[in-house]
Amino acid sequence: MSSSETTNKFPKTYWREIELPTFEALKEDLSVDVAIIGAGITGITAAYLLSKEGAKVALLEAGGVLNGTTGHTTAKVTAQHGILYDELINHFGEENAKLYFESHSNAIQFVEKMVNEKGIDCDFSKQDAYIYATTEQYKKQLETEMSAYERLGIDGALKDTIPFKIQTTGALMMRNQAQFHPLKFLKSLLDEAVSAGCQVFENTTAIDLEEEETSHPKVVTKEGHIVTCKKVVIASHFPFYDKPGLYFARMYASRSYAIGVKLTEDYPGGMYISADSPPRSIRYTPFNGENLLIIGGENHKTGQGIDTLAHYRALEDFAKEVFGLSEYTYRWSAQDLITLDRVPYIGQITENKENVLVATGYKKWGMTTGIFAGHLLTDYVLERDNPYKELYSPSRFQADPDLKQVVSTNADVAKHLLKGKLEFVPKDPGDLRPGEGSVVMHKGKRAGAYKDENGKLYIVNTTCTHIGCETEWNHAEKSWDCPCHGSRFSYSGDVIEGPALKPLKNVGDKYYS
Repeated sequence: MSSSETTNKFPKTYWREIELPTFEALKEDLSVDVAIIGAGITGITAAYLLSKEGAKVALLEAGGVLNGTTGHTTAKVTAQHGILYDELINHFGEENAKLYFESHSNAIQFVEKMVNEKGIDCDFSKQDAYIYATTEQYKKQLETEMSAYERLGIDGALKDTIPFKIQTTGALMMRNQAQFHPLKFLKSLLDEAVSAGCQVFENTTAIDLEEEETSHPKVVTKEGHIVTCKKVVIASHFPFYDKPGLYFARMYASRSYAIGVKLTEDYPGGMYISADSPPRSIRYTPFNGENLLIIGGENHKTGQGIDTLAHYRALEDFAKEVFGLSEYTYRWSAQDLITLDRVPYIGQITENKENVLVATGYKKWGMTTGIFAGHLLTDYVLERDNPYKELYSPSRFQADPDLKQVVSTNADVAKHLLKGKLEFVPKDPGDLRPGEGSVVMHKGKRAGAYKDENGKLYIVNTTCTHIGCETEWNHAEKSWDCPCHGSRFSYSGDVIEGPALKPLKNVGDKYYS
């Protein structure tokens, strides 16, 4: 399939090209030990571990299992999360930096153990991970990071080159990392959780949490059903219930993109990510007897920046320049949340709410973080000690760099609150071509319109239902994205990602030509 054909269609992720189990929606009230919200890598790992421990678990998913960020990843199972460890030492101390590395290394070991013990066919392979630099500035940063590796006992090395047609000034290797097919792996865990008694409900959206009886929180679904439990685990990417912790003000949403390209030549091995901008990620996966090259990157804040299709074109240009490849079969994007100090929030949603647990802010490294979070949350539920609780506690607050980031992040929100309101929009819904979406003027007011391939027109109020920022059209994904806190809505207005819980208001006849 040529890129020109691909970019005119909806995105398609390679990982979901497998058959996944389906489940009914919740149709009645329910009482369990643990309610887990979100059937991605964190929710499924926690459901597996808790069910094996004999807990009565209900796993609630707003859409289909494994169709969120977990199904739209590059699936690197690594503790090399960019240039990070020198920063961790400076902000959190050497002992905490060691704990961070250890927690993610444990996640890799868990995946390998499950693959070997249970014979899970998920294309798992051990790989060395590399960060490569193309400038002298980032070469020096890699050298500083290597010093941090040595202090922390991380098995790494500095290299001069990588095996691609990329002019590098150096590369930092972390040995014995891994890659896999995340959905094949997690499908096996989900099957075992269900066999152990876990109840799974798809198309079941949690919209509120009642805590009057603190010993038995009640999850309220969109359809009005109540799930009463002893503990709630919120693994819904952005916490669907964030009133107590104000998580929307403590994280920002970032999107990244990937293309899957058939590779006819042998792949030299390894997983790669650039230190410089624009970010580039390279890995492969077995594909019908050949290799599929997965190239990712092009990060930007959600709802901000250039036409989103341009990001796919930039990755295509990179594939053509470095690998001589110009056609790609798959393209997809993902959104992830980044905390103010770059360490995820995993634990009690606030310090005094021990029965409501949350995991979020994985900063695009969800494979190890999600596996590790499932283990940490399990220990919270079962009231067991865990050496990583304090480091990942959502109640922590480090003055540096948090304070600066709080000011910067919320100043950016204030800017976008005003920007959309003052925008002049010359376009009319009638100007749209099939397959096109845009901000328009409708009945004298700013609105969002999309015309599908059959000429049906969808017109929505573009004001985000979270705190009132104006959403922007995402050309590549055909969605309305909020630049303030990353809420995303379908072209018809339905919520795709939170923190928003309510859809965009329909302001026109929903279907007309």
